[in-house]
Amino acid sequence: KPGEQKHPKEPSSLQCMHLAVVACGDRLEETLIMLKSAVLFSNRRLCFHIFAEDSLKPEFEKKLKEWPSSYTKKFESNIYPITFSVGNAQEWKKLFKPCAAQRLFLPVILKDVDSLLYVDTDVLFLRPIDDIWHLLREFNSTQLAAMAPEHEIPKIGWYSRFARHPYYGSTGLNSGVMLMNLTRIRSTQFKNSLIPGGLSWEEMLYPLYQKYKNYITWGDQDLLNIIFYFNPECLYVFPCQWNYRPDHCMYGSNCRGAEEEGVSILHGNRGVYHDDKQPTFKALYEVIRDFPFEDNLFQSLYYPLQSKFLDTVHTLCGRIPQVFLKQIEKTMKKVYENRVIVYLGANHRY
Repeated sequence: KPGEQKHPKEPSSLQCMHLAVVACGDRLEETLIMLKSAVLFSNRRLCFHIFAEDSLKPEFEKKLKEWPSSYTKKFESNIYPITFSVGNAQEWKKLFKPCAAQRLFLPVILKDVDSLLYVDTDVLFLRPIDDIWHLLREFNSTQLAAMAPEHEIPKIGWYSRFARHPYYGSTGLNSGVMLMNLTRIRSTQFKNSLIPGGLSWEEMLYPLYQKYKNYITWGDQDLLNIIFYFNPECLYVFPCQWNYRPDHCMYGSNCRGAEEEGVSILHGNRGVYHDDKQPTFKALYEVIRDFPFEDNLFQSLYYPLQSKFLDTVHTLCGRIPQVFLKQIEKTMKKVYENRVIVYLGANHRY
C-alpha cells in the first residue's frame, strides 16, 4: 500500500537495536540531533522507525542521506505516516501534543519487531544505546516495558499533587524513554477498569481514553500511567539516570544514580534546549548539534562541552557538571580505545 514500509523481519532484526520516535510540527531538527547522538555512540547496528507528518518525510530522507557513509552504514531508517488503528484519528492526534499518542500504537503497527526503544524527540544519548538495550534481559517473566519515575520525591511530584486519575507507584511514570518488549505486549491480556476480564493492548486503548479523557493532562503518558497502575507486575522501573530531566537538578540534585554513574540519557523536556532556563541542557544539545561528524570526539565535542559548562556553574544544574560529563567521557574513551586498537590491528604488520 502507498506509504507503507517493510519492517525488518525477525530473526535478522535481532541483530538490530530498534529505536522509534514520533516527529510532528517543528521537531525535525530536534529529532535529527537525537538520532545523531544515537549513532555517534552506539556499537551495534540501529534500526530507526521514524513516524512523521507527510511534510517532514522528504526532509528526514534528505538530511539523513547527508550524513557521512561511516555513520550511515551504522543504521537503516524507515519513515512511516501517522496512523491510529482504533478510535477517532483526529482525537488521538490532538491529545496533549500533536501526534504524541502515536507511540501507543507502536505494538500494533510494528508487528514484525520484537523489542523497541521509544524516545521523545527531545532526548539525547550520552552513552551507547547498547547499554539500555541490555536491560531487556533483566525483565522478569511478567515485565514487558520499562520507564523511569516522573519524580524522585512524592511531595514535589506532579502526579502525587495534582493527578485526577490512577497512576503508577507514588510519583507516576515519565514516558519520554520507554523500552518495550512488543511481542509480550501483543500477547498479554491487561487488567483494567473497564471490564472484569482482561483486554488486549489494542482493545483497551480507545475505551480507556474515553473513560479518562476529561481527567488527563499529559495525554499518552497519563494513559500509560493508568495502564501500569492496573498492571504493576508488567513494568520494569528504570533508575532516573536513564531519563534525566531538569527536575532532577533544578530543586537540588535528587537523582542518586546520575550522581554515581553520570547521566545516561538526557531528556530536555519543556523546551529547555531552545530557551535559556537550563543552560546545561542547552549546552549539551548545541555541542552535539554542531559536532562535525568526521572530527575527533574529544577535540570537537568534549572540550567545547567543558568550556560551555564553565558558563553555567552559577545555575542549579550547572553546579554538578560531572553528572552530565561522566558518561559522555567514559563513552568517548571507549570509542577512542576501540579506534586505536582497530588502527593498530590494521597496521601491526608494519
